[in-house]
Formats: sequence, structure tokens, C-alpha cells
Amino acid sequence: MTAAIDHPDRMPVIFLSHGAPPLADDKTWTRQLADWSASVQRPTAILIVSAHWEADPLTLGATTTVPLTYDFWGFESRYYQVQYPAPGAPALAAAVRKLLQSTEHPINQEPRRGLDHGAYVPLVEMYPEADIPVLQISMPTLEPQTLLEIGRRLAPLRDQGVLIIGSGFSTHNLRDIDPRAGLHAPPPSWSAEFDDWLQQSLATGDVDSLVDFQHKAPAAALAHPRTEHFAPLFVSLGASLESGETGNTVIDGFYMGLSKRSVQFG
Repeated sequence: MTAAIDHPDRMPVIFLSHGAPPLADDKTWTRQLADWSASVQRPTAILIVSAHWEADPLTLGATTTVPLTYDFWGFESRYYQVQYPAPGAPALAAAVRKLLQSTEHPINQEPRRGLDHGAYVPLVEMYPEADIPVLQISMPTLEPQTLLEIGRRLAPLRDQGVLIIGSGFSTHNLRDIDPRAGLHAPPPSWSAEFDDWLQQSLATGDVDSLVDFQHKAPAAALAHPRTEHFAPLFVSLGASLESGETGNTVIDGFYMGLSKRSVQFG
């Protein structure tokens, strides 16, 4: 990766591990997210890509305030009562469409699709007033190079005060964790090994290894049996490529054995 280019007014880009709805009950994690948002300048708008929305062609979510998408099952009723009435972001939607539109890859719109839990769960903690316009877009594929290119094309939004967020989970294998071990039990080896590799790859800007993580990372098939929770990283990474920014860890540690590692570019 080339040397970083300094743009003092440019918004950073982040990739975060969003957790499940009970993240709201974890005082440490909620404080970490709140401290993170307080450390960066206030965005004019937020563009978020979540692991929980795959749709091809790439699709824009609601540009007005609509009900949230409670895309989870089996939790206490109080988690389905959370509200996050953020303003819509029609101007941002128009800018995204302009940056990404092509005849080969049309863009769809789902005007009634509200933010899913990969978007609103962290935003509730980071911007609890819900007074910043938010737009969610889908992932049209899980292929890293394509997502990298989407991020690269979205990068000019950073100079307009837009905070680009990729929301996933740094390791995500719910089948091979033991919930009886407790929320803060030591992570399984596959999660710890992948997390260590991820930290080093981000810190050194090893984009080639990150893109080829399924072959280059230790325990990749266990850390991500399906790759939708790692895929949002590539949108964030793509939006940082021009400036040559490496990913600096803001949040680390493990939750139920899964890596919470969350990083900031710029």
C-alpha cells in the first residue's frame, strides 16, 4: 500500500463488528462505540453496508424515516421495541447512484426497507439522538474485488462529510461457539488465530492477503463458514485505497468467542 495522503477535512471510514441486539446490554462495548463516534468529526450523513442485506443489483434502502427491520429471531421482546428514527438521506442516495450507476450494473431502490440490526444496533450507541441522515445499501455480491471497487467509487463521499461504515463481524461462526461458556470466555483457537492475522494484515495494509483471506488467513473456513460478515470490510477498505490508509484498531477483544475487532481508516 502506498504512503497515506493527508486530507484533514476528509471523514474516516470504519469497519465495525456490530454484535447482536444484546450488545446494548454490554456496558463496555456500548461505551467503546460511543467514545469512537465522539472522537471523529460529526458526519453530514452516514452510508452503511451491513452483513445482513445482500441484494443484486445493488439496492438503496429507504430515503425517508421508516420502521426498522428486525431481522432476528428468538430474542426477548424488548429488543423488538428499539426505535431509531434517523432522517432519510435522499441527497446521499442521489450521490451514491451517480457514483455507482452503470448500464452493466443498474441500481435498485427499496423505499420501504428500514435499517437492519447490522446498521441500527451500533448506530444507537454511536449516534443515539438519531439526528444524522442514514442510508443503507445492499451488498450485490460477497466477492471481495467487486466490493473493493464499490468502496473505491464511493470514496469521494468522504470529502462531503459522509461517514462510510462497513458493519459485519471480524469472526463469525455461531455453530462452533459454546454459549454456555459465557460472554467473555476465552476465544476458540480459530477465532484468536484469525483475529491476530486480521490485525496484522490491516496494520500493514496487506490488501492482497485480505482480498484472498480464504486462502491466506489461518482457520478462515472456521472463522467465516460463510463470508457475509467479513464482506463489508472490503467496501470500507476500498474507500481507503486512494489515500493509502491502514486500518487502525479502535475496538478489540472477544464476545462469546467472536472477534470484536473494529478499525478506522483515516
